[in-house]
Amino acid sequence: MFQELLDALIANQWVGEVFLVTLGTGIVRFIVKLVLDRVSRQLESTQNLYDDALLEAGRKPLGAAIWIFGISWAAEIAGDSADSELFDYVPQIREVAIIWLLVWFAVRFIRSVEHQLTSDHDRYDVDRTTVLAVSKLLRASVIITGVLMALQGLGFSVSGVLAFGGIGGIAIGFASRDLLANFFGALMIFLDRPFSVGDWVRSPDKEIEGTVEEIGWRLTRIRTFDQRPLYVPNAIFTSITVENPSRMFNRRIYETIGVRYNDLDVLPQIVADVKGMLQSHPEIDQDRTLMVNFVEFGASSLDFFVYTFTRTTVWAEYHAIKQDILLQIADIIGKHGAQVAFPTRTVELVGAEPEVSG
Repeated sequence: MFQELLDALIANQWVGEVFLVTLGTGIVRFIVKLVLDRVSRQLESTQNLYDDALLEAGRKPLGAAIWIFGISWAAEIAGDSADSELFDYVPQIREVAIIWLLVWFAVRFIRSVEHQLTSDHDRYDVDRTTVLAVSKLLRASVIITGVLMALQGLGFSVSGVLAFGGIGGIAIGFASRDLLANFFGALMIFLDRPFSVGDWVRSPDKEIEGTVEEIGWRLTRIRTFDQRPLYVPNAIFTSITVENPSRMFNRRIYETIGVRYNDLDVLPQIVADVKGMLQSHPEIDQDRTLMVNFVEFGASSLDFFVYTFTRTTVWAEYHAIKQDILLQIADIIGKHGAQVAFPTRTVELVGAEPEVSG
């Protein structure tokens, strides 16, 4: 009886080995987690961008890698004692899993760096659109390379896959011309950078105006001023004119103001006082063109124009400054005893007195 029990334990020794390997894998995973938590607390005091991104990107892939190696080792132990062809694929599956872990780590690292560069504007003065474009290209390159390596690990011929992709790409290219046009349109946006995420853009050729929220490989999402999302295919931007008011240096104030013909004597003083007011105004850019001149004898007014630029480009601030300037101009006109003209008509009767019939 004892001999039979001993023979059974020897025959099923692999069960204990599998248990010990699994238990050891769990212990190693726990120890690694404690070490990473401690390293994370130490790295919080540093100003280096990449160490934080590297640690954050490697946490989950490293934990998965420990379990994959442990389980595959246990599977190999069980395979030595089991008569099954399924365990013959363990090395191949492990190789593909390693490739997947490396791709996962690289994609997480790229995304983490992208997030830190685009979210912390105080520390990193970078163009958000460029960072997003480079990040997307890197992630796509890593994923494509990983897929080809995984196919090679599974026994497929990569050269055959590439050859098939080259032949099929011709047919796909004809069938997806619009998709390719949008892709190259996005590429031109990333290279030429006519606008970036957050810019206010508009087109005189199309009914497009709003704030750029996202530049994708196929579509650009623009939020209109009434808060509607507008999805524009990127190919459109290669054939239309796009204005980018967000990149203005100043905003212009250009107004024509008329006074009555009765105020002709004080018009030179009004023009001079308005110009002096603008030259001393703190919100007017004195390095830009500043003009106040009498320009026209209008149908019912003497017209002078104001041409100047504000320092700010913020839309709300601009209108507040413009309102202040217009009100000050009205005060200047009133101080000289003049009035802002409005359309009037004078009828002069010339001739004999009208006949009265009785």
